[in-house]
Amino acid sequence: MEVEANSEQRKMSQRAKGGLITMPFIIANEAFERVASYGLLPNMILYLIQDYHLGVAKGTNILFLWSAATNFLPVVGAFLSDSYLGRFLTIGLGSITSLLGMILLWLTAMIPKTKPPHCDLLTQSCKAPTAAQFILLYSSFALMSIGAGGVRPCSLAFGADQLDKRDNPKNERVLESFFSWYYASAALSVVIALTGIVYIQVHLGWRVGFGVPAILMFFAALLFFLASPFYIKQKASRSLLTGFVQVLVVAYKNRKLAFPPRNNDGWYHYSKDSKLVVPTDRLRFLNKACIIRSPERDINSDGLASNPWSLCTVDQVEELKALIKVIPMWSTGIMMSINTSNSSFPVLQANSMDRHVFSSFQIPAGSYAMFLVIVLFLWVALYDRVILPLASKVRGKRVRLGVKQRMGIGLFLSCLGMVVAAIVENVRRRKAIRQGLLNSPQTLVGMSAMWLVPQYCLYGLAEAFNAIGQTEFYYSEFPKSMSSIAAALFGLGMAVANLLASVLLSAVNHLTSRGGKESWVSNNINKGHYDNYYWLLAIMSAINLLYYLVCSYFYGPCVEQGTKVSDEGKSMEGENELSKLSNGARDEVESLKDDEKLSKFKDEVEGLKDEEELSKLRQSPS
Repeated sequence: MEVEANSEQRKMSQRAKGGLITMPFIIANEAFERVASYGLLPNMILYLIQDYHLGVAKGTNILFLWSAATNFLPVVGAFLSDSYLGRFLTIGLGSITSLLGMILLWLTAMIPKTKPPHCDLLTQSCKAPTAAQFILLYSSFALMSIGAGGVRPCSLAFGADQLDKRDNPKNERVLESFFSWYYASAALSVVIALTGIVYIQVHLGWRVGFGVPAILMFFAALLFFLASPFYIKQKASRSLLTGFVQVLVVAYKNRKLAFPPRNNDGWYHYSKDSKLVVPTDRLRFLNKACIIRSPERDINSDGLASNPWSLCTVDQVEELKALIKVIPMWSTGIMMSINTSNSSFPVLQANSMDRHVFSSFQIPAGSYAMFLVIVLFLWVALYDRVILPLASKVRGKRVRLGVKQRMGIGLFLSCLGMVVAAIVENVRRRKAIRQGLLNSPQTLVGMSAMWLVPQYCLYGLAEAFNAIGQTEFYYSEFPKSMSSIAAALFGLGMAVANLLASVLLSAVNHLTSRGGKESWVSNNINKGHYDNYYWLLAIMSAINLLYYLVCSYFYGPCVEQGTKVSDEGKSMEGENELSKLSNGARDEVESLKDDEKLSKFKDEVEGLKDEEELSKLRQSPS
């Protein structure tokens, strides 16, 4: 009675916390973190070239690795949050770590001895940074990546924790409103970062340009901790990643175990609240992870496995199968991410072109990426509210592009964007040579930087089709219990893309500079051949599009929204798999709900203690 009273008291305490009062603090934390971190990346290549005397290839590779860490560590952060730390502590530690990283970066701009002496890399032989100077720079990047890994995967879920009250009849509407405000603030943050922060860096210098993000990050951490007494703080629980590893380990341990008879579901361990009692035949070797070897030894009195590293549930096995199934489709998005991650080259191009919009105003070179964001969100708004309703009205029936169609269109647009980028750069380079600027890359070419806008628009449309389509694809194909994995897969793809982009750039730089030739990615943009590098990416994108068509064909039809796998117990093949069970087997499973039948089943399990009987059953043909 006392335990029940304490439990009820804890529930009442939880209900008193959370709510809309916590939303400004959570959204402000995420928004300030995004403004601060996204505002540092666009112009960073210029900082590395001008102040650290790094070549274009080396500087870009550093940024690729930084982006890879920033995109990969949220997966680690999500695992730590789910398994050990909880979301509140993960976000808090992430905010403090990001702040420390930005302070370190600001110190590199404030203290002259943290950088090599000033000189012009193109006309002089400049002194390279010392090991200590590199360590300080790399430490700032590492701390910011670790911080992002703590804040980004947890903010949305932590905000939902504050509002998700199932007994509230308006719960769904409140959550929908929160998600809308969250994504709107994220979009606005990126636009402010690409315009305001970049503009400050160009016109007020690196000291102020790096100081402002550090101040914003300080306010992000402060606001988050100020509302600490009002938060609902969920405890850490089982992580899906741990479950995946358990399935692999147990399946390997049981690799020599024979499969049980197909018409006997009593050999498989499944959760009490799951209707899926038999695993599917797809990737059948994994099914050995949920085979019960000895009911008395493997299962506790409460129905749970006595050792999760020796026996898994059918749901765990099917979740891993669902993840493995989408990996080929996931890999097709990596090439598009490689294209969009090459953000340094357009900045260098824009820096050599006429960026004036009016006689008294010019767009900073690092701000042209805002056109990608603007087109992305304009298309998302128009697609749902204007284009689809209009197309449906014209055709006289409901028009809807499937998820796989949208992903394919996105890959095509990404390839087209690289073709446009190659053509524009070819025109820019020829014009620079005609104007006698071959050895003067810092002199402006008589060509408007607005010619870069079409490629950014195509990148934005590609993101709108493929990136959003990818996310929707994962959510529709995975069980609800895997929603956190669905959110992490796209970021993981970006991380892999950044690493591959670094390898590709290094290979291109090495191969094209052999024999004393000028590298395609030369420090001198007019002597190099950035257009050839773009053509290479365009060809790889075209090959990737064909690869996508093959993967899409063999994947088969997608699970529709209304019949998708959920935590109510359907597998990825849902009714198709359940229909393989005979009607008698289904009746037997249902009849277990009856006390007498359950008692009989327990007697049968007790009878299986006899080793000879167990041996006979295991040797039965599968």
